[in-house]
Amino acid sequence: MSPLRGIALKLTSVVLFVIMSALIKAASEQVPTGEAVFFRSFFAIPVILGWLMWRGDLGSGLRVASPLAHFLRGIVGVGAMGCTFAALGLLPLPEVTALGYAASPLTVLFAALLLGEKIRLFRTSAVLIGLLGVTIVMAPLLTVSEVSPAVLWGIGFVMTAAVLRALVQIHIRRMVQSEQTSAIVFYFSLTATGLSLLTLPFGWVMPSPTEAAMLIGAGLLGGVAQICLTSAYRGAEAALLAPFDYASILFAILIGYAVFGEVPTPLMLLGSAVVIASGIAIILRERALGLKRFKARPGMTPQG
Repeated sequence: MSPLRGIALKLTSVVLFVIMSALIKAASEQVPTGEAVFFRSFFAIPVILGWLMWRGDLGSGLRVASPLAHFLRGIVGVGAMGCTFAALGLLPLPEVTALGYAASPLTVLFAALLLGEKIRLFRTSAVLIGLLGVTIVMAPLLTVSEVSPAVLWGIGFVMTAAVLRALVQIHIRRMVQSEQTSAIVFYFSLTATGLSLLTLPFGWVMPSPTEAAMLIGAGLLGGVAQICLTSAYRGAEAALLAPFDYASILFAILIGYAVFGEVPTPLMLLGSAVVIASGIAIILRERALGLKRFKARPGMTPQG
């Protein structure tokens, strides 16, 4: 697979994830968060299984070395998904997307705290700048004359989701040393489906046909988006593809305006630009350091 095809698949996954979020947001007024998590997870499973069957990896692709690692990934991941879905019902789509970028600098911070990775001045500065950008995004939401409880809850949910997503990234870094990506994707959807059922006593509703279609569509799109994302990284380097994550803000702004009538504020745009610049700086720095480490070991192949 060529790098250009990898980039195309990455952008496709970004667009599909934003559309999925918009569908969840549209249904969130009537459908509880736990129920939305169920639909998103359950209807992704047949898509993932169909993909594995098509590749001929249904048997080997689902092998597990550590069931406990998958279960822990599922618990933290479900928490992140639930908080994000709750935030979508309380805040505009572009703000939720932009604040979610806080996961990138937090991942760098947690990597230092939990994995012992060294953070030198450059990465420390980039992390601080990224968190400053997040603060700028929050400013318009918090500086109005009267901040509604819904806004405060929304900010709390999306920032909690960012923390949990960063922890998931750290956990997955460990998992990929012994687990296959397809197994991580599949068993997360399976675990999320099971855990979401625990919210049944807290007020699930019978969705209308339109709401059911949106929720099922969110699950199917989420599954396809995950496949596109996984396939993209099979054809291009992570350092090349990672900056395209930030294209999500463009699609979030477009969909937010066209579907929900949400107009982004100048500070939200400025804060998003600051966070994106910080994230790309970290990515470029990591790529440069990776190349230096590779050149220092000329006897190694690109795969190590």
